[in-house]
Amino acid sequence: MKYDEIGCWSEIKLDIIREYAAAYSRILTVQDHPPLRHVYIDGFSGSGFHVAKGTMDLIWGSPTSVLLVSPPFKEYHFIDLDKGNIEMLEEQVRSRTQGHYNADSVHFYNADCNKVLLSTVFPKVRYEDYVRALCLLDPYGLHLDWQVIKTAGRMKSVEIFLNFPIMDINRNVLRRDPTTADQKQVERLNRYWGDDSWKLVAYDTHENLFGFQEKTDNITIARAFQARLKEVAGFNYVPDPIPMRNSNYATLYYLFFASQKPVAAEIVRQIFDKYRYWKG
Repeated sequence: MKYDEIGCWSEIKLDIIREYAAAYSRILTVQDHPPLRHVYIDGFSGSGFHVAKGTMDLIWGSPTSVLLVSPPFKEYHFIDLDKGNIEMLEEQVRSRTQGHYNADSVHFYNADCNKVLLSTVFPKVRYEDYVRALCLLDPYGLHLDWQVIKTAGRMKSVEIFLNFPIMDINRNVLRRDPTTADQKQVERLNRYWGDDSWKLVAYDTHENLFGFQEKTDNITIARAFQARLKEVAGFNYVPDPIPMRNSNYATLYYLFFASQKPVAAEIVRQIFDKYRYWKG
């Protein structure tokens, strides 16, 4: 089997997901007023395993890691557009005995998460049915629709970890002269952001000496998206995101967390702070 190679920043992200998923499952398992069913959703699950760059050690991916969490989630929903990834993941899950989960509670979708989340998965985790969900949205770049994020926020039953791909945004959309940007790339960002209001944030309104608007810095753009998660998507609590950086300390993406619960945000804030100033 051939697995994707990942850097140290991805290993840190997986540690964060594992740690919070374990805390989340413990808290919801013991809650009995009212009793809640808790579900894990992975919108870009991959094959379930990776190898570490350099050492080539086998690394458990997000779906396989969360399956080992005890107490287990009541259901798991794994989605990937790549048929090979989802088949490999299903084979691994069905053939392994580690973990305390019921194999019948694990569901696989070879589909576009932007469609299947809205049509099939999110309807299974309605607030009024006493179901709650932790959802990982970790796309490879700008491959996520704002409608998914907004729906999760307005459902009130879904917490999300979200990859905000600032490197993809800078590389493919934000140009020193915004008129030179490829319109297809601009539309990708519009779809992820929800509209084109990012243009008001991404460029300074004051013209520079060369006659072009100046690009703002990464954190300014991330803060604006943080505000959208609260004000537009409707999440009550969105801690400051953690920048995920490569060995050259360049920010590849920001990892966001969004929830309706202050205790959830505080747990994640503490986890983020353990890794916030890591340097590779």
